Amino acid sequence: MDVTKKLKENGNTPTEARRMPIQARAKKRHEHILDITAELLAKVGVDELTTILIAKSAGISVGSLYHYFPNKIAILYALAQRWLDEINIALDDIDASTEDSEGLEAFTHRCTERVLEVYRRQQGILHLVQAMFSIPELHTLDEEHDAYMIKRFTHMFADQGIEAKGKELERRARVYLEIVHALSLLIVEQSGSQAARTTQDLKFMAYSALAGYHKPQ
Repeated sequence: MDVTKKLKENGNTPTEARRMPIQARAKKRHEHILDITAELLAKVGVDELTTILIAKSAGISVGSLYHYFPNKIAILYALAQRWLDEINIALDDIDASTEDSEGLEAFTHRCTERVLEVYRRQQGILHLVQAMFSIPELHTLDEEHDAYMIKRFTHMFADQGIEAKGKELERRARVYLEIVHALSLLIVEQSGSQAARTTQDLKFMAYSALAGYHKPQ
């Protein structure tokens, strides 16, 4: 999705579109802005986040910031897209390392751990998810990615011998996704033994959501 086009349609951007930087130095600055935004999200939340604050924290002028992003929503969109891209990479890793001899429990545990790892690495994850839910431009991105993940999970689960088919398999994939998403958000706010116990709960619940539909290979 073209975020600039989407934001322009809603009257939120200047007339002239900003292009994704292509030079290495510009890309580095682009990523730095996103890193700073993630740090600020963890500290101040979505409502208190401003382009002035982001620019000051990044050590650049607001004008320079606008060279990369037209407004706060565009920055949040790019941050959300980067996080979702990392989840896609995690799913690719899961697919690439799956073995025919791997049982369903081992698979779900490995899958859950890999996705949870992405949640743990994202600073300000709770505020980012809040933004993805409440800001229309980001919510569309969130819905599209959910649909993509459900499609990926249906293929994975079918390969694992889950007997449900069609809409029912998609329903199980959504249940799995919602379990992993909700508890991962809880785990990132916990620490020590509490986080470890909740992680075990997550693995158990994720496996249990599929075990009753499993036909051993």
